[in-house]
Amino acid sequence: MTRFLSEQQVSDYQRDGFVFPLRAFARETADAYRHRLESYEAETGGPIQANMRHKVHLLFTWASELIRHPRILDAVEDVLGPDILCWSTNFFIKEPGDESFVSWHQDSTYWGLEPPDVVTAWVALSDAPVESGAMKFKPGSHLGGQIAHSDTFHPKNLLTRGQVIDGDMDLSDAVSVPLRAGEFSLHHIRLAHGSEPNRTANRRIGFAIRYIGAHVKPVKAARNATLVRGIDQFGHFDLEQAPVLDLDNNALAAHEHAMKGQLEALYSGTDVKTARD
Repeated sequence: MTRFLSEQQVSDYQRDGFVFPLRAFARETADAYRHRLESYEAETGGPIQANMRHKVHLLFTWASELIRHPRILDAVEDVLGPDILCWSTNFFIKEPGDESFVSWHQDSTYWGLEPPDVVTAWVALSDAPVESGAMKFKPGSHLGGQIAHSDTFHPKNLLTRGQVIDGDMDLSDAVSVPLRAGEFSLHHIRLAHGSEPNRTANRRIGFAIRYIGAHVKPVKAARNATLVRGIDQFGHFDLEQAPVLDLDNNALAAHEHAMKGQLEALYSGTDVKTARD
């Protein structure tokens, strides 16, 4: 018995590597989360920057709440099982008319997580129509294993290393993934995907939550994760604590510690020490 997804949706996820659209909460709730983000941005004088876009659930109580949303976790449980950790969170924000993009890649390239029982819930805090640079997925590409990538460090690429799949990929069957505020998609860690620039006059805000089964092991330095459902009987990760207050000293220290390990993993073999904006 599934908790949220239909049996057909679970089958689709296993075959295609993704499923969408799924409704997490009402537009009004998405607007409230967006307001919390943009209130912080107004206080700091601009868009959320660099390291603050990553491991956001360790900094803000509302982001910590979001990774534990029962409808999202129910959907994740249907594909990962009952014992779930949140490995990371990331904001993917494209400003109106922004040339920022995401090259075609697999999430698994530099994460250092094995086995690949990892799923991203990409939650729309704004509408994300095709024209805004919605994600595109290559159906079934998660079934072929890890593909070779090259780093570009392109300044407009939103990925950590500007990584891109080597060689030509047939994208004739690529699927666009438009979402409305409050909806989310799920995609597998090895699914090839990318997105184009935002051609609209509206801001596109996505909150990516990276969930792992508790049995998954870190094979690089990023050994921090948050238990969000079930039990952790394996102990592969140091378990993170939820922030009590937004950006208090304990939250900032926990975030700094967790980011150190994650950056070591993501940028292993390069000279980069901090997250790219």
